[in-house]
Amino acid sequence: MAAGAALAAKRGEMPTTKLRGASRSMAGSMSKKELEELAHTKRKSLPKRAGGSKSASKKSSAQKSGSKSKK
Repeated sequence: MAAGAALAAKRGEMPTTKLRGASRSMAGSMSKKELEELAHTKRKSLPKRAGGSKSASKKSSAQKSGSKSKK
């Protein structure tokens, strides 16, 4: 989304003053051609998580490290 907004600003379709964060820095540092390539890139699906949630993996790693320190 940031690349699309930066590209619109480069084309003059929207003012650069409306850009924030990544889109503002992209508009200043990238060429129109680079922004076009990035804006047209298809979104890729995220890989599936193996196991449970993040909190479960943190707990198990804390338990493992705790059992090592007891020895």
